[in-house]
This record gives sequence, C-alpha cells and structure tokens, in this order.
Amino acid sequence: MPESVSAVRAALNNELQRGLNVAMGSACATIGLTIPAVATASLLTGRGLTLGLPAADTVLLVLALFISSVSFSNERTTFLTGLVHLVVFFTYVFLIFVP
Repeated sequence: MPESVSAVRAALNNELQRGLNVAMGSACATIGLTIPAVATASLLTGRGLTLGLPAADTVLLVLALFISSVSFSNERTTFLTGLVHLVVFFTYVFLIFVP
C-alpha cells in the first residue's frame, strides 16, 4: 500500500518514470514474496501445489514468448511480427470464450 501511494504521488507530480519504477518494483516484490510463501505453506501442510496453466494456454504462452524473443532480437519490428502477436492474442481471447 505505501508503494501505491508513493507511485500515485509521483504521477501527480509529473514524475512518470519514478512512479512507474515504484509501481513495478512493488508488483515484483509482491509476486516474488507470494509464490515462495505459498510454496512453503504447501510443503508444511503436505498439500500439493499447482502453479500451472491448461495445456492450450501453456502452448500460447510459450509461442508468445518465442515470438517476442524473435521480434525483439532484431533492431526493428515489422508489421508482420506485430500481426503475428495480434493473432496469438486474439487466439487466446477466443479460447477464453470457446474452450
């Protein structure tokens, strides 16, 4: 919560970069602390922990990461790589509503 207030104050003072840095740092810290805490709790209680995606979402995630690595490894992105990203995104949205 304090990081959120600090990020909003920075944004209101036209310090966009500082606001984004504080907000992203807060999000990373939250995620970085939550997953180990949940994993530790699952080990202590003896319950299983599933941090996963369905098969179709896993394929789309790996595909999106691969496309991103290919498109950002070059100096310039092209219309075609942007179009491929949009196709993967619309496929994901379609699979949300029609599994």
